[in-house]
Order: sequence, then structure tokens, then C-alpha cells
Amino acid sequence: MPICVIETQRLNIGLLKPEELSLLKEYLERNKEHLAPWEPTRDSNYYSDSEISIRIKSALLTFKQQSAFHFILLNKNNDKVIGVCNFANAVRGPLQACHLGYAICHEHQGHGLMQECLSATTDYVFNTLKFHRIMANYIPHNKRSEKTLTALGFEREGYAKLYLKIAGKWQDHVLTALINPDHKN
Repeated sequence: MPICVIETQRLNIGLLKPEELSLLKEYLERNKEHLAPWEPTRDSNYYSDSEISIRIKSALLTFKQQSAFHFILLNKNNDKVIGVCNFANAVRGPLQACHLGYAICHEHQGHGLMQECLSATTDYVFNTLKFHRIMANYIPHNKRSEKTLTALGFEREGYAKLYLKIAGKWQDHVLTALINPDHKN
């Protein structure tokens, strides 16, 4: 069984164990084309058992160290990965911030599952982990991400030219952030 961190009405959100790599591999293979426009270019090694196992072990380690939180979205039976949600680049000290990234399986788009996930995970990041700021950036023509982040209360803070190399080319990004509502004073 995966390590469940958060339960929502329709999702179990947590971490996989190395022996569960087939769940993540199936999700990655099934969504390779769907995710390609929104992610860095991936070589075939990215989808290998050894690399997936390393990423799962790394996610467990960084979770334990509280330096990054790479969550897997599972159905309620814990037998199918339907998305991922990452809070990475965690910085403590006076900043208390992290970057959010996420992706969902093509057949689960448009059903509110990512918004359900992000609502629960941002609550976890703010109330359990006590972060002050979550930053999320999106490619300007990614209207689904814009809509999701806006609905969650993320506010536009800027525009970064040629910010990340996505789908093989440097692309502009809209910069947004959400501040912990308990830290607004």
C-alpha cells in the first residue's frame, strides 16, 4: 500500500514505495504525449524501471528531510496513479517558501480532481508544514493551469521571459504565488 498523507473525497495523496514503481510507470507511459507540451523533454531512460525507482526513493528521502514533497495522486483503491503534485525547492529560514508543480492524467482533466488535490495539499503545506508562500508558474497559453491556480487564490506576481526549457524550447511563464492566510500580518 502507498504511504497516504492526505485523503480527499475522491483521492488518496501520498508517496509510493519502490516496489510500487509499476503504478507510476503505467501513469508516465500512458500520459507521455499528453504531458509532453508542459514538461522538459524526456529521454527513454526517464521511463525505465531503474530511473523511476530512483525517483520514488528520492521522493521518500526528500519527504523525510522536509526539503521537497513529491506527492502521487491515487484513486481510492490505491491501484491507479491519476496525477502528481510536487512542492519542490523548499526553502526555510526567513523565506519559508516552495514551488508547486502538478500534472494530471488526460482522461481525468476537467473533473475538478486537480483543484481538489491542490486545495488539500496547499492546506497541508500551510497548516502542517507551516510554509509562508507557495509559488506556481505556468506557460501563458496553459489556460487550464491559469484557471486552476486562480480558483485556488494564487495571484499573479510577474512574467518571466524564457523562464524554463519546456518541450525542448525556452518558454515564458506567468509567475503566481499563494500566501499562507495565517501569515498576512
